Amino acid sequence: MKLYNTLTKQIEEFVPNEEGKVKMYTCGPTVYHFAHIGNLRTYIMEDALDRFLRYSGYDVTRVMNITDVGHLTSDADTGEDKMLKGAKREHKTVMEIAEFYKQAFFADCAKLNIRTPDVIEPATACIDSFIAVIESLIEKGYAYLAGGNVYFDTSKVRDYYALTGHNADDLKIGVRDDVSEDENKRNKSDFVLWFTKSKFDSQELKWDSPWGVGYPGWHIECSCISMKHCGERLDIHCGGVDNIFPHHTNEIAQSEAYLGHKWCNYWVHVQHLNDERGKMSKSSGEFLTLALLESKGVNPLAYRLFCLQSHYRKPLVFSWETLANAEAAYNKLIKRITNLKTEGEVDAAALAAYREKFIEAVGFDMNTAQGITALYDVLKDKSLSDATKRAVIADYENVLALGLLAGKKEEPKKEEAAEIAVPEEDKWIVELIAERKAAKKAKDFARADAIRAELLEKGVTIVDTREGTKYTKN
Repeated sequence: MKLYNTLTKQIEEFVPNEEGKVKMYTCGPTVYHFAHIGNLRTYIMEDALDRFLRYSGYDVTRVMNITDVGHLTSDADTGEDKMLKGAKREHKTVMEIAEFYKQAFFADCAKLNIRTPDVIEPATACIDSFIAVIESLIEKGYAYLAGGNVYFDTSKVRDYYALTGHNADDLKIGVRDDVSEDENKRNKSDFVLWFTKSKFDSQELKWDSPWGVGYPGWHIECSCISMKHCGERLDIHCGGVDNIFPHHTNEIAQSEAYLGHKWCNYWVHVQHLNDERGKMSKSSGEFLTLALLESKGVNPLAYRLFCLQSHYRKPLVFSWETLANAEAAYNKLIKRITNLKTEGEVDAAALAAYREKFIEAVGFDMNTAQGITALYDVLKDKSLSDATKRAVIADYENVLALGLLAGKKEEPKKEEAAEIAVPEEDKWIVELIAERKAAKKAKDFARADAIRAELLEKGVTIVDTREGTKYTKN
């Protein structure tokens, strides 16, 4: 297998630290809002990499963090904590916001056939680890206290910009927001390891530390969670290209300063999903979520196909027209595969040959588009029996995970039964959920949103899942 390594700027043969085993870390969501489909493109492509490694015979341990504290509205250590911003927006506690949007994120992942990582760790569960590593960095001379906060001193790092390839004068490159001057910093590229009261705006989550009551910076979280579960040497670290700087750059600096040796060998980054105006975000234009796609009748797995048809290192341009084309292709695939007969012998030699073809195609820098082409080649091959075609497709599905052999199964009765089996005092909730479902079917999205808001106001949180709409009472 070969992968493009952002650190070396070239495609390299993948060789893990330990033969047959892969330790993989993927940056998880900041759970202050729904994930938009641009975020989900990154998770789909990371999932494909995870699946392909397992398909290729590796024993994979994949770790993901959940950021529920410390991520400010600017990656440059300015603005307010995103979790606090979400709590203010919805008049909830930070932990209520975190739990709701964490569940919503994993519900989206389930609909997209994204495997749940082997380890999921929220930042708030690792405060002691953050403090211990920060204390060590201060002791080693890599960090300093100023203005009540603890900063990492980037001037002590030999090649701080190795991952980005730019220099100190290009500091703004890759940052989601403008870099503002912090008078406490010795160098403009220094970053916060621990915030204290000097940074608070009614901060809800805070902990005692040797430097005062406060909370961790965003960057220290991923380093510590990765080291906790993957040890001192990481094989693959993934994320979106907007994580390269400053987040992943800072992770490398603090991790290697703490460990005293190279930390991660391969850095894999997924390009942006763009619309006609540019990069998608939660703060500009229409907020495109998976739920919005579903409300317009789009199958989430058609969106997965839309992403897999493009190379992960190329920007992908979204439009409703291109998504409609992907859905039409997906529906044709499902129909064509569903019509394949199940009886007959499987040609083991042909299965092995097509497996090799798939490994060769996808194994060159995760070219899932070529993997989709190999799938179509199987369907077009007149020398193959239907049973062999189904066997090859089942093999490819270990990576593609498009639900191609599931057919169009509808199970409305199960959903209805789940909705009926509720306590008497909750029937009003069920009735509103049913009304919302009808409004969505009629494409009355304003009414559907109003019902969600009404339920939230009355202390009821709803999440749309594959099994139907679930609710919890606060």
